[in-house]
Amino acid sequence: MTQLDRRGFLTTAGGTMAAGLALQTLGSHAAWAAAGRPHHSPDRTGYGPLRRARSRNTGEELLALPDGFSYVAFGVTGTPMSDGQMTPIAHDGMAAFPGPRPGVVRLIRNHEVRTAPGSPVGRVHVPGSARYDEQGVSGTTTLDVEPHTGRVLQQFVSLNGTIVNCAGGIMLHGRGWLTCEETTAGPGQGWPQKHGYVFEVPLRGPRPGKPVDAQPITAMGRFSHEALAVDPRTGFVYETEDDSGRPNGFFRYRPRKPEDLAAGGVLEMLKIRGRPGYDTREGQRMGVRLPVEWVRIDDPDPDLENGATTVANQGLAAGAAKFNRLEGCWYGDGSIYFNSTSGGDAKNGDAPGADGFVEGYGQVWRFIPGRRRGDGDILELVYESPGRKALDSPDNLNFTPRGGIILCEDDASDADEDPHPLAPGLTNVNRLIGLDPGGAPFEFAVNITDTSEFAGACFSPDGSTLFVNTFGNSTDVTPPGRTYAIQGPWRRGPL
Repeated sequence: MTQLDRRGFLTTAGGTMAAGLALQTLGSHAAWAAAGRPHHSPDRTGYGPLRRARSRNTGEELLALPDGFSYVAFGVTGTPMSDGQMTPIAHDGMAAFPGPRPGVVRLIRNHEVRTAPGSPVGRVHVPGSARYDEQGVSGTTTLDVEPHTGRVLQQFVSLNGTIVNCAGGIMLHGRGWLTCEETTAGPGQGWPQKHGYVFEVPLRGPRPGKPVDAQPITAMGRFSHEALAVDPRTGFVYETEDDSGRPNGFFRYRPRKPEDLAAGGVLEMLKIRGRPGYDTREGQRMGVRLPVEWVRIDDPDPDLENGATTVANQGLAAGAAKFNRLEGCWYGDGSIYFNSTSGGDAKNGDAPGADGFVEGYGQVWRFIPGRRRGDGDILELVYESPGRKALDSPDNLNFTPRGGIILCEDDASDADEDPHPLAPGLTNVNRLIGLDPGGAPFEFAVNITDTSEFAGACFSPDGSTLFVNTFGNSTDVTPPGRTYAIQGPWRRGPL
């Protein structure tokens, strides 16, 4: 969803028809969360059974979807772009914006390339362009697309010279995309520059052959970033950390100037009031409202090459809360929703991390900022997976225009194979999972082509089209990454 609050969305085109369902869905989420467990409604199964379906524009069987839904595929790894470069590998986080004319949507898409410094394999690279790190292999591409036909009007590199661009979030007032590096690598790993930062990709400005001059926003923190979401009321930016094997943090950046993040600000880490070191990773109950306070990070850009303390360890030392692998993050109806990919009591069978925590199948959290003087911030668990069949390793997250939640699976378990009857011959199959108004998860889509994750789910500004990627490969051109535009009877269900 574009960066609008609920009231803003309901006054845009398409908002009137969505208002009733959005309010009903949000109310139901609150009710079942308060009850402490999901209420499974036997008469509601999302959009019904799935079937294997062919792309309308290529004829390939790539996805399984509910009856009545169809899709087009485009932006495939290795296909030529408007700037003369080949479409990179590793399609990840993404956002949709109004295009240059009616009927066109502009997408800004991350590429989480993980090849060695300067490697030419599938990299995001425009020779001679301005870039942060000359050896950087990752970045973003921008695409102008006709959703109904899948025709790409133009596509080009919009930022290069970064590494491991995983996810991000929409800038305040929808001015562009904030892309995040999911790493803290630097000179010690062969890169000329330090990494682990957030970068801006303006909606307007970059053009074929002329990517944006990438500059890190160091005050937002140097850590293994995943995603972020901006509260349009305050301009505060909420950031997730994904660094496997140790406790992670949920961060808040309070900029001095909300429309100029590079002008500096304060980085903070979430703490549960009165409960220092609170561990959210297991032993939680849905609907419990945990009061929140924030601890300041004194050194948001630590010199890790010379032994400085990480931002997460700074926060943990001050009593901040522990999370496991925080990934997707999205603003909706006055709250910030985010995923803990491997949190939870039901365990996936993988070996414990360095601190002894054994990974679960995933949690969905809701952070509710205080809106009036005297109101405190609140954290509550929205959903926790009881096992892989319900939800396995939620990654990117989207709060939909109609008030639903859609989750991109990234099956991360090595121990628990995850086959699917619609994808014979594949193990660790990944799906798009929705949460219905009763709190029950349901399948919306299955990747029947390969075992790569879904990523970057986002709706067109008018709410008619769901765009999503299948990741492909982060170090090779096979399997290829793809982008899809999915359309159908959304009003029939909760998304």
